[in-house]
Amino acid sequence: MAYESIDRLQKLLAEEVFHYTADAKKAAGRALGTLVEIITFYLLKSWNFQDSIAIEKSLPEYGNHEITHNVEFSLHPILNELTIVLPYSNLPFTATRITAQLPEKLYPAKFRRQGTTLLTRDEILRNACTVAVGSTSHLVATLISQNKNEAGIGIIEQYLKPYAIFECKRVGVEEGMKKGPQTIEKAKQGAYVARTVSSLQKIRTASGELHGLIYKADQSLYSKRYSDLLTEIIASNDPSLLKDFILTVGVVSNHGNWFTSDNHNKELKVLAQSYEWLLFLTDVGLAEFITELLLKPVRLLKPARTAFLASYSAQKTKNCFTKVQMDLQADTVLQSYFVTNAARIKNWFNIIAPARGTINSLKSQLSELRKKNWAEIHST
Repeated sequence: MAYESIDRLQKLLAEEVFHYTADAKKAAGRALGTLVEIITFYLLKSWNFQDSIAIEKSLPEYGNHEITHNVEFSLHPILNELTIVLPYSNLPFTATRITAQLPEKLYPAKFRRQGTTLLTRDEILRNACTVAVGSTSHLVATLISQNKNEAGIGIIEQYLKPYAIFECKRVGVEEGMKKGPQTIEKAKQGAYVARTVSSLQKIRTASGELHGLIYKADQSLYSKRYSDLLTEIIASNDPSLLKDFILTVGVVSNHGNWFTSDNHNKELKVLAQSYEWLLFLTDVGLAEFITELLLKPVRLLKPARTAFLASYSAQKTKNCFTKVQMDLQADTVLQSYFVTNAARIKNWFNIIAPARGTINSLKSQLSELRKKNWAEIHST
């Protein structure tokens, strides 16, 4: 790696990119957090989950819908999908223009149209753009293809309740401190959400063994060793087990707070016992991405670098480099980069939990959940 640590890399970003701000290191730290989210988002897209993704959706706690939590990324069952074509000269692609092309079956009167825009006149793309919301599902628009004449837009009806969530956690270190002051608070916050949104509950025996517990449709309690119950649920087609189950995935980055995948501090232990999967984005992986994107840009990523610098310069007018809004050319090259470098990017992550887990196993579990007959499961 070209840089000894993410802390050194953050200082370099502060000097070269954020020097105009009042607190350059803090600005660089926020940008690093955004990059962790972007890596997670484009990783999911490279796994072909783009039609299931929703961003920053409010998720109620299991059995306690009065309390909700926004989660960074959620993967939802697909109920219906179709493709529409709009003239490319007809930008912007607003929710109004998009829903006007939809049949009554997909866009019934009970849906509430959102005030969103999939693609602006300036070619800023809204990722996982929600164009309408109903009582049990929502419509998401994605840009499938475009040329100077027309654009293909995918319309996906997603069930509101997801089958998996992804959350990113990163805390920087302030000057003169050994660890960030909010590290444990952020860890506990992530752990709380991971433990409360799914029907699969976790309990420990006096010996420390982790067991799982789930309420079935007949109100009976079903329990066994946690890892065994999780495997059973994912392999099952039983609506009683699947209906309110959500696979929880955390993505954490180091930067002096989370230590390493082999040397867990308190915060990492809290997260590891709360999420079903905890992925550790290594310093090496994050540094490789930042180096190839910003500091020694590879040719493919130059449009993405341009979008980043335009979003974080002193003269910026809008941000077009976030998980929600992304410059269209930047989106195109980032998708290509993550597909082309899939084998290398997989090695950016260490698996903290479960023990002996692999990236391929996580992908397999997500794919298994995606292919369930969710319309039937939620109709019971």
